Amino acid sequence: MLSNKLIFPPPEEADEDGVLCMGGDMSVKRLLLAYSSGIFPWYEGNVPIWWNPDPRFVLFPPELRISKSMKQVLKSDIFTITCNTAFLQVIRNCKVAIRKDQVGTWINEEVEYAYNQLHKLGYAISYEAWQNDILVGGFYGLKIGRVFFAKVCSAM
Repeated sequence: MLSNKLIFPPPEEADEDGVLCMGGDMSVKRLLLAYSSGIFPWYEGNVPIWWNPDPRFVLFPPELRISKSMKQVLKSDIFTITCNTAFLQVIRNCKVAIRKDQVGTWINEEVEYAYNQLHKLGYAISYEAWQNDILVGGFYGLKIGRVFFAKVCSAM
């Protein structure tokens, strides 16, 4: 269990499921340290669990291949895609989105507040999908250096 000291165990000490440790807070400094170390939080009840799974899902933009059907959707101009025009809405919608076979979400008040603070500092950003001026999708994440750590949610 983490204390309020700003430390994490070495990331390679994560168990086979990727769980590294539990506890601590969701301060801006702790979150930036975590993500910079390849660690990310998730909540189980009221306790943050810090993860470092191996392998990780990583997208390299130059290697990304878009399907023909998705290219058609993108060309159709059905959606307007924006960046950072509705961060508060995106994280709030991710918090309240109903997920099949899941009870609730990992985003509680503390998480929402922390990511909103990271957004004010320029670390957390969102991408939004609009249809007829209605927010219909989006995701958010942290940009640290040249890496974007995405948090994807399902429906809006």
